Amino acid sequence: MTWRLPHILLFYLGIALLFPLEKTQGQETIIIDPDFHQLITEARAYKNQDKMDLALKALEEAAEWAEDNENERAAIQTQNMFAEVYLIRGEVDRATSSFIQARNLLEDNTYNEGSAYYLLVDAQLTLENDSLKLYTTALQTVLDAKRTNNNRNLLNRAALLEGRIFELMNRPDSAIIRYNSLRGDNADPYEKDYLRSAAHLSLAQLYASQEKVSEAIANAESALEIAKTNEFQREYAESNQLLAKLYRQTGQFQKALESVENMLFLRDSIYTVEKLEMESEISEGVFARQTIEQQKKYEAEIAELSESASRSEITAILTSAFLTIISLLAVSLYRNNQIKLKTNDLLQTKNRELQLARDAAVQAMEAKTNFLSTVSHELRTPLYAVTGLTHLLLEENPRKNQLEHLKALKFSGDYLLNFINDILQINKIDADKLEPLEVECNLKKVLTDVINGLQQSAKDHKNEIILDYDPQIPAHLMSDPVKLSQVFMNLIGNALKFTREGEVVVIAKLLKKDGNYANIYFEVRDNGIGIDKERQATIFDSFEQGSIQINREYGGTGLGLTIVKSLLGLFGSKIQLESELGKGSSFFFELNMKCKDELVDDIPFEISPNDYQYKGLHLLVVEDNKINQVITKKMLSKKEITCDIANNGMEAVELAGKNTYDGILMDIHMPGISGVEATEQIRKFDPETPIIALTAISLDDSLEAFYAAGCNDVVTKPFKPEVFYEKIGENIIEPKMRKSYT
Repeated sequence: MTWRLPHILLFYLGIALLFPLEKTQGQETIIIDPDFHQLITEARAYKNQDKMDLALKALEEAAEWAEDNENERAAIQTQNMFAEVYLIRGEVDRATSSFIQARNLLEDNTYNEGSAYYLLVDAQLTLENDSLKLYTTALQTVLDAKRTNNNRNLLNRAALLEGRIFELMNRPDSAIIRYNSLRGDNADPYEKDYLRSAAHLSLAQLYASQEKVSEAIANAESALEIAKTNEFQREYAESNQLLAKLYRQTGQFQKALESVENMLFLRDSIYTVEKLEMESEISEGVFARQTIEQQKKYEAEIAELSESASRSEITAILTSAFLTIISLLAVSLYRNNQIKLKTNDLLQTKNRELQLARDAAVQAMEAKTNFLSTVSHELRTPLYAVTGLTHLLLEENPRKNQLEHLKALKFSGDYLLNFINDILQINKIDADKLEPLEVECNLKKVLTDVINGLQQSAKDHKNEIILDYDPQIPAHLMSDPVKLSQVFMNLIGNALKFTREGEVVVIAKLLKKDGNYANIYFEVRDNGIGIDKERQATIFDSFEQGSIQINREYGGTGLGLTIVKSLLGLFGSKIQLESELGKGSSFFFELNMKCKDELVDDIPFEISPNDYQYKGLHLLVVEDNKINQVITKKMLSKKEITCDIANNGMEAVELAGKNTYDGILMDIHMPGISGVEATEQIRKFDPETPIIALTAISLDDSLEAFYAAGCNDVVTKPFKPEVFYEKIGENIIEPKMRKSYT
């Protein structure tokens, strides 16, 4: 066979196309060429309009520019966008190949913006593996991207990706916050309209899954309007598809038909023969196109030579062309195999790194949880001395100038106590230490007790609390009365705090009763200052309360609503908010509660705290702290209650066995045996005497464990004196009065 010079040149040209020359390393600056910028802008616009063929074509031209100009930063930017486009098309292998090329380039270049976008691609590739563990990894990768560069477009893209990840992790509230951040106007220089359309569409799909039809329709219509104006074909199609479904659900059949027609029109206009041909060419990539181009050149040469050349010469040309094509294909297959091997190695290394990062994050979370628990617990003991002594001094008719200082001290102590309690509650929820009980619960009594406990707070601001209770609600329900009390204590207390000379309405309404379950609607409504639209999206986040001026005027820790949201999550419910600035707020939710209608109602017997006769009671106080002993004994003597003191658990067991007491106040954390162990031992020979646990409760403490040991009730230290006396009345005096009544 005779090899001519053109044939040889063509062969080596094909090889050169597969193995590009090395580029200059360590480039520190990038000159934004107008031609390159125009190509990247076009590629981004085509990608958002779902014109992936044109996007790939523009990116190939951008890659050629980067190679011709030896600009590695431009190459990094191009490969990142290649990976994104391939991921949208579902071509994960090609996306991974571009991802690896970007990584290799970044190894020799310090380019923060390129690194940040590379990390976003990394997170998207991670999500291709449907695994809850990897969702956390992807989220951490997005956070790393945000820390690497604060480019506005990157932050917005990261917010959209975070929303998607939170949806996959079944954290819809967090997803909604991210999507909402993209709905308004922002300073994104490239993709403001696209991100707005995508955010509205994501919100619509999320609300639809939650059966919030009105919110879903509103967001889908917004997404559709933006997509139509900007020719975002994918968002336009998905918005119409979702709206068709939602309109059918709401009986808007004409609108549903219009949405279906819009989808059909879009399909007919997009999927033309020309588009399919172009997509087929582009999707084959650089290697396949080069092979086809070489083949066409050889066919033209053969036609040109057929008139004058001999049959042997034509055979030689065909053979050389065939060998060239085979060589190109072989090299292409080899390179693809090498890429796959490198990809597997990279993924294995990445998985190991991610596992180590996850383990470190878990350890850090556990350390934070234990630290907060220890701090909260240790602060309670000295705080008990502060609040207890303040109360005793206020009871001893202080001088006018002393009274002012003592009230300020009491306010500070109460504020600090509430803050510590809130931190501990949040800490327990974050550490998955709380689970709702299912015990018999008198719902009306729960609400009434909470309202009665907040009456003084209502009087301070000249407010009125109104209970609107549906008499159709079953008298006996199964729930967790303690956690329900916490929910309503925070909601009603929050409403009173931001209302002046107004009213707070507490509503409990039976929506439906299905067998042994009742669906009950709850609402706490006020006519206070209200909450502006911007704050409503973040009001349930920790320490989110309002402006600094509002915080200073009305007080509070900013944790109450976070606790409400978390506690309702334990019940499988979700808190919702409607508010208008200057007109008030409404917080509402629903609960499914098991009914126990077969139980007989309790004999009506109401005892007011003012009716309790404390005089003559003889109690056993179990407390290892000397200061607390003095304070507790002094508080009891104010009500003419006598007591014996036990310094530890063993001494308590001995005294309880030798003497008869009306009740026992049991500290939990003591040297030797704990209060729980002491209670269990006492219950072996004395099942009747009321035992009230007094404890600076920590993260590992469980109220259920206290009750299981034989405690009748639990009071957390430091406690308010009125709560302390009321618990003694409810658990010690009231049972005696009931017995005498019956």
